Amino acid sequence: MSSFTSLPLHAPLQTALKRLNFNTMTPIQAQSLPVILKGSDVVAQASTGSGKTLAFALGILQNVNPRYFAAQALVLCPTRELAEQVAKVIRSCASEIGNIKLLTLCGGVPMKAQRHSLTHGAHIIVGTPGRVLKLLSMDDLDLKSCSMSVLDEADQMVDMGFIDDIEAIFAFLPSPKQTLLFSATYPESIRELSSKLTNNPVFIKTQISEKAPAITEIAYIVNDKTAALNSVLRHHSITNAIIFCNTKVVAAELCETLNYAGIHALTLHGDMEQFDRNEAIIQFRNGSAPFLVATDVAGRGIDIAELDAIINYDVPQQLDRYIHRIGRTGRAGMDGTAITLVSSHQIESFKALDRNIEIQDLPSSRSNHDVSTLMQTICIDAGKKDKLRAGDIVGALIHEGGLTKEQIGKIDQQDHLSYVAIERSIAASVHQKIQKRPIKGKVFRIWLLD
Repeated sequence: MSSFTSLPLHAPLQTALKRLNFNTMTPIQAQSLPVILKGSDVVAQASTGSGKTLAFALGILQNVNPRYFAAQALVLCPTRELAEQVAKVIRSCASEIGNIKLLTLCGGVPMKAQRHSLTHGAHIIVGTPGRVLKLLSMDDLDLKSCSMSVLDEADQMVDMGFIDDIEAIFAFLPSPKQTLLFSATYPESIRELSSKLTNNPVFIKTQISEKAPAITEIAYIVNDKTAALNSVLRHHSITNAIIFCNTKVVAAELCETLNYAGIHALTLHGDMEQFDRNEAIIQFRNGSAPFLVATDVAGRGIDIAELDAIINYDVPQQLDRYIHRIGRTGRAGMDGTAITLVSSHQIESFKALDRNIEIQDLPSSRSNHDVSTLMQTICIDAGKKDKLRAGDIVGALIHEGGLTKEQIGKIDQQDHLSYVAIERSIAASVHQKIQKRPIKGKVFRIWLLD
């Protein structure tokens, strides 16, 4: 396996890689990085979780000039969730360089703040096609100095109808420039797009042997899907899962049904406000809501290392979507389980996915497995830009709330909000203790999410 030290990366990037404990390259990194660093266009077929984000992050940062304050690189992603993950990786790698400004430009958030940020300039832009094109058309975003463009999860952007927006965005980009296109699948639509947007690209396809996730795929024939879902959770002792539905209406209804039955779930679909989507993902990641009922678009880009299973409440309509769904589990070296509930009229639709999975009868659930919620989230009305650090929050919870470090779960901080997971059995009493107590010398508004 190749080491990152074999690459001609600038010293600050090598230092950042060591600090982040990135030593050995994944197959996609080993194949693409030498080509990217030479300045060639790349069209790569690589799945989520293959390490492609780090590959193009290093390529971008190798070429960015911190002293030239203009947008020098553009990364387009299908969803805000994925854009934020990409931005996080790039920022981590840029930590040793200094003075690198990155902006995320995505829909679902007020445009006014984004337009204001753009007046101060940025080196790297990461965003979704719709919002990026909108800001370009309003002359708030200038890409004349952009020498590198990246399309991440290109097949998903095409599936979501962004192809016209992408082509319109590329009309604002200078020529020549380096273009990198990453896609989990390579259908004809991606072939056509890559031929339009790239110049003599190097085609890369990672081998199937590339850390294939250990995912057990199961299909059950069911009559009543809601009752079957409860049985499946108990039979397989599932403590957390993403439950996929084909439409936002079904997702919202199922989430309500599960909560009524005492199974704590949150929903995630494209019609939700971005703030609500963010809170749902935060609570799911920190264990405050063990089940997330999601549509394909909203579920894209969610990366949970220790996810027991994904459950297809609805049979996906395309093989690509099935593959993207099951790819949410079996990550970070963990085993995963993908379960599909198939009603009698969906048998042919499931067989059309050609997964060579025998549809089984639903097992009778004899398990006493308790589908419980272990954590609850406390929200604090202050974040990173208010100079509130995670250490300040931990200190307050220990000294004012009487907690031990073991009783404090994951802390997520945004610009002006902080979310803390607390053991559910004590969350209410802790909230009462700290809601009017100072943290770092200030009293902030504090409330419980549920």
